[in-house]
Amino acid sequence: MKRINRKTIKMMVGVVASLLVSGALSSSVQAFDYPVPGDFALGAQQWADSCTRCHNLRGPAELRDDQWITTMFHMRLRAGLTGEETRNILTFIQASNNSLPGGSPTKASLIDANGTNAQSGKAIYDQTCIACHGANGKGAIPGVPDLTDRNGRLSQPDDVLLINVVRGLQSSGSPMAMPPKGGNPELSEADIRAVIEYLHSSFGP
Repeated sequence: MKRINRKTIKMMVGVVASLLVSGALSSSVQAFDYPVPGDFALGAQQWADSCTRCHNLRGPAELRDDQWITTMFHMRLRAGLTGEETRNILTFIQASNNSLPGGSPTKASLIDANGTNAQSGKAIYDQTCIACHGANGKGAIPGVPDLTDRNGRLSQPDDVLLINVVRGLQSSGSPMAMPPKGGNPELSEADIRAVIEYLHSSFGP
């Protein structure tokens, strides 16, 4: 049996090390795309139901998005969450962790300004907004504004409310920002105006 000289051994070690490093980097990159996104609205409700009793709505900015992945899968075991619940809550946290766009967009810059296929305002509220704002509009989790307050958020002009929903908004005293379009990127301007009309008719002055 032939002996393997030191030069050959060093070369083999170098190849193996390169493969290991390459694999680690590849896994690290893929980790940022994992897991697949969950349901934002369900995640908001599940965060309120499962997490706030201990964490009191810990601010998303305390950790980076990739760090929240590790944290959530650790908390899955501690809190007895299902895989789906874990993904939903992670989606809610990461969406809330995104920086809100700056600037002051004009009406012309808003999405789908001529949208005509608006859904029912109530249907959109029930699908997208109710998890955080509650069925009665008073807020289902800490820091969410009370929409029934006569001098509160709904006392502002509709165009201001529209921009706030499109851009997202960080309410005073709340560590959790409302993400752009309430976390539902499919909403058109017509959809959002339908929601605002529903808010006025149901909760506003």
